[in-house]
Amino acid sequence: MKKTLLLIFYCLFYLCSMSQQNEVFVAKKIVEEVMNNSGAYENLRFLCKKIGPRLSGSIGASKAVTATAKMLKAAGADTVFLQPCMVPRWERGAKEKGYIKVAGQPNYHLNLCALGNSVGSGSKGVLGNVIEVKSMQELEQVKDIVKGKIVFFNIPMNPSYIRTFRAYGEAGIGRRLGPSAAAKYGAIGVMVRSLASNVDEFPHTGATQYNDSFPKIPAVAISTRDAEWLSNQLKKKISLTAFFSTHCKMLADVPSFNVVGEIRGSDLPQEIITVGGHLDSWDLAEGAQDDGAGCVQSIEVLRSIKALGIQPRRTIRAVMFMNEENGGRGGKAYLQWAKDKNEQHIFALESDAGGFTPRGISMDMKEAQREQLKKWQPLFFEYGVYDFFAGGSGSDIAPLKQLGTALAGFSPDSQRYFDLHHAPNDVFEAVSKRELDLGAANMALLIWLVSEYGL
Repeated sequence: MKKTLLLIFYCLFYLCSMSQQNEVFVAKKIVEEVMNNSGAYENLRFLCKKIGPRLSGSIGASKAVTATAKMLKAAGADTVFLQPCMVPRWERGAKEKGYIKVAGQPNYHLNLCALGNSVGSGSKGVLGNVIEVKSMQELEQVKDIVKGKIVFFNIPMNPSYIRTFRAYGEAGIGRRLGPSAAAKYGAIGVMVRSLASNVDEFPHTGATQYNDSFPKIPAVAISTRDAEWLSNQLKKKISLTAFFSTHCKMLADVPSFNVVGEIRGSDLPQEIITVGGHLDSWDLAEGAQDDGAGCVQSIEVLRSIKALGIQPRRTIRAVMFMNEENGGRGGKAYLQWAKDKNEQHIFALESDAGGFTPRGISMDMKEAQREQLKKWQPLFFEYGVYDFFAGGSGSDIAPLKQLGTALAGFSPDSQRYFDLHHAPNDVFEAVSKRELDLGAANMALLIWLVSEYGL
């Protein structure tokens, strides 16, 4: 009996050792394939330079749907198809203008932009005295004097947070909810401090969320440098007024698509693994880091696996989601598609944090599934990924949680991301080919592991 048990032990040990050796070998092959032959950078160049901004409902977004479908076919996807979704159509209109008038001084011209989904100011613009608040609680404290004024939400991103997305989430409340909250007390307009980690001259847009119970008032973001200047002026208790004019408007919803390419699994094709980014971008720039990078990395996952002749055990889908920025309709449509077809989605990975140097994987899943991913962590050390942590995943794949899907987010170094996020400087030239490819390589490795072994 003892000899039999010993034999079983050695067999299991041998098989486990062979499995680990195979994982190391395939990991090396995947990374070498991506780092030597990746098409991600050139695909991103095309999206940025040949198409440009891709706001939902725009001509650019439509062109990007066609272009990424071709990229997926060229990458070797077994099947490429479009998933319909209706998306909001918001237009910025003519360039915004704004200034601060301080008694006895020349006008101080602001670097500003309308917040996404905001209403326009009308031809006369918005002119009024300014009230500064540094939190939503502070707005409540001054609510009795807000009527007829412009509320300035000066909420900086907390520099002590090393995970900058935490700072973004906290400071972003002014942009998301501030205009409706100020309108509740009779404000005529809102200015918000741009959500940027550093002090610079770029205004950063982003969606606001109106509450239909209150009037919709125009809202703009001003650069962090202008926010600092304005705050200092207000501290002097001198008389000043602000003016801005915007020409944006919300039109009727229009049809659009998620773009999907898949490699069908050999053994368990009914089990679906999703990897994706969002195809739409704000209209101020090329959307290189947010989120052209995530889209081309996801395409590269398919290309590298196909190029190596790997037949995944489970079905792998690369998805270019539409309308993450100002509606989330693509993610909702993907969930509905899965429900309608009774699909089994076991894992989804989203890349929507830029194409910077890879650092980690955030995991939104059951503890047992997190532990399974962590067992693979040593495979990633050599390629720069060391931090597997419990956290969020991505807004496009988040709806899949209703199906019990294990979710994950690709987490690159985020220290420079909010210098570019939603701003005019989010352009192709801000992306490093090597960083972009290294991210794609780590994503491909993780997707292969889940496809091979499941969770």
